[in-house]
Amino acid sequence: MVAMTEPRDPPPPTGCAMFGIYSGMFRRRRSASMTSLHRINGASSPAASDAEAAAPAPANPAHHRKPGVHHDSSLVRRPNAMPVLAAQNGAVARAAAPAANDRSRPVTKVANGAGGGPRPAVEPAAEYTGMAAELDKMILDHQRVKGTTQLVRATSGNMMLHRNLGNLNAGGGAPARNSVESGAKAANERKAPNGYAFSGMGNIVKEPRPAAGAGELCRALSHRTDPEKLKEMGNEEYRQGHYAEAVALYDQAIMMDPRLPAYWSNKAAALAALGRLIEAVGDCKEAVRIDPSYDRAHHRLGCLYLRLGEPDKAIYHLKQSSNESAGADVARAQSVKSRIAKSSDARRLKNWITVLQEAQAAVSDGADCAPQVMALQAEALLRLQRHDDADSLLSSAAAPRFGVDESTKFFGTFGHAYFLIVRAQVDMAAGRFEDAVATAQTAFQLDPSNREVTVVQRRAKAAAAARLRGNDLFKAAKFVEACAAYGEGLDREPGNAVLLCNRAACHAKLGRHEKAVEDCSGALVVRPSYSKARLRRADCNVKLERWEASLRDYQVLIQELPENEDVKKALSEVEAKLKGQRNGGAAARSQH
Repeated sequence: MVAMTEPRDPPPPTGCAMFGIYSGMFRRRRSASMTSLHRINGASSPAASDAEAAAPAPANPAHHRKPGVHHDSSLVRRPNAMPVLAAQNGAVARAAAPAANDRSRPVTKVANGAGGGPRPAVEPAAEYTGMAAELDKMILDHQRVKGTTQLVRATSGNMMLHRNLGNLNAGGGAPARNSVESGAKAANERKAPNGYAFSGMGNIVKEPRPAAGAGELCRALSHRTDPEKLKEMGNEEYRQGHYAEAVALYDQAIMMDPRLPAYWSNKAAALAALGRLIEAVGDCKEAVRIDPSYDRAHHRLGCLYLRLGEPDKAIYHLKQSSNESAGADVARAQSVKSRIAKSSDARRLKNWITVLQEAQAAVSDGADCAPQVMALQAEALLRLQRHDDADSLLSSAAAPRFGVDESTKFFGTFGHAYFLIVRAQVDMAAGRFEDAVATAQTAFQLDPSNREVTVVQRRAKAAAAARLRGNDLFKAAKFVEACAAYGEGLDREPGNAVLLCNRAACHAKLGRHEKAVEDCSGALVVRPSYSKARLRRADCNVKLERWEASLRDYQVLIQELPENEDVKKALSEVEAKLKGQRNGGAAARSQH
C-alpha cells in the first residue's frame, strides 16, 4: 500500500468531485491500448477490489502509476464510483480516450458534462476520431459560416446548444441564452412527460422544431457527407418560405463541395428573397465563374442587376441565358437604361416633374431596388415641395438598405454619395437634423471633392445649429432672439417645415398671430400631415376669431387624433362660437 498524505477520514466526495479526480488521473495514463473502461478501472486506488488485485499486471510498464503520485484516500472506500458515473454520463469513456492519448493537453474538470473553467468553445477536430471528430468538424463549419459560437462541445464529448448541459437541444419556444445558468434554469422549468426535468446526462433531447437555423443544422448532421441531400433540404425550405434556413443549408453544401454551381445559384435565390441582393450577386457570379455556360445562373444574375439599376450588366448576362423570358427581360433592361438616362438629364435641367416620371417608370420596369433611381425620385419630390412623400418613399419597406461599404464597392463612390446626400436632405425636411448631419458627413468622407456633397453638408450643419440655438433661446423665454435664430436656419434651408413651425411658436408667444398663421401655412404646404403646425394654426385663428378657418383645421385634426381630448374640447368650443356667430348674424338681419 502506498502511504497517504491526506487525512484518512475526509467526507465522501460528491459525484462531481469523483469525476474531476478521475479526469486528473486519466491525464497521467500513458497507453491507449486498453479500452476506456479498463483505463478507468485501472486508475483506482491501491486498495482496489479483490477481482482487480487478482488480475495479472499489464505487460506494458507504461500502465503503472508514476512513483510519488498520491491519491485521495476516498478512492479506497469507493472503488466502483467511476463505473457508476460512466453509466450516468454516457460519454465518459469517449472523453477519457483523447485525454489518455494526448498528455500535453490539460483535462478540464467537469460536472455533469460541463467544463469547470474557461475552455475553447470547440476543441480541434484533429484530436478526435469517429463521431467526436465528425461533431467537431460540423460545429466548426457552422461557426465559420455564421460567425457565432452558438454550438459548443461539452467535456463529455456531446454537443451542447447553450442550455441542457451535455445535450443537443433543438427546442423551440424561448430563444437560447448565452448563460449556462439561465439555460439550466430554463431546462429545469420544462418537465418531460414522465415528470423528470430535462437534465440531460448525455442524451439527445427531441423537442419541437425551432424557428430558424439550429433545427436545420441538427437534421443536416445525419447527412454530413451528402451535399446533394443538403441541397434538397435547402430547396424544401426555400419552397416553404424559410429563406434563412435555406441559406444555411446551401452554405453547408458549398463547404462540402464548392465546385458545383447549382449550390451557389440556389443560395443566391434565397439571399435575394431575404433582400440581400448584393450578396446574391456575388454568389451568382461565383456560379458563372465555375460554369460559364450555366444558363440559370446567368439569367438570375441579369435579373439581380436589373433590380439594382445596373442595366448594362443585366443586358449582358440576360443575353447569355437561353431562358424563355430572357428576350422580354432584355427589353425591360433596355427600357430601364433609357429611363435612368432621361431622368438624369432632366435633373441637370432641374425639370423635376420629368425626373419623377422617368424614375417611377424605371421602377415599374424592374429597377425596384436601385438606390440611384430611388434617390432621383426622392430628390424630385423634395423640389416639388412634397416632403412627406419623399420621406415615405425612403422609409418604406421597399427602399434599399445596404451597408456603406458594400454599397460603395458595388455602386461606386459617386453613386453612393449621391444617395446619401438625398437621404440627408430628406432627414432635414422631416426634422431629423442630427441624422441629416451624420449622413451628410458620411457622404463627404466618401467624396470630399464633390461640390454638391460639400454644399449639402454645410447646409445640414448650419440648419441643425440654428435649430438647436433657437430651441435653447425659446426655453429661456427669449422669443425675439429665438425667432431670429430659426430665421437663420430658414435662410440655409428654405421651406423647412420644422423651422417654420418653431418660428410660428415664437410669433404666437409675442402676440403676432397673423405671422404665426403664415408660417404654419407654409409648413403645411410641404408637409400636410404635420399635426403640430395644423394645431398651432387652428389656435392662432381662434385668437384672431377666424372661426371657420379654425373649424376646418380642427375637423382635420380630429380625424388624425381621434383620442386627443384637447382637440375634442377645442372643436366643441369653436363649433359653439361659430353657431353663436351665425345665430347673431341671422337675428341682426331679421331686425332689418
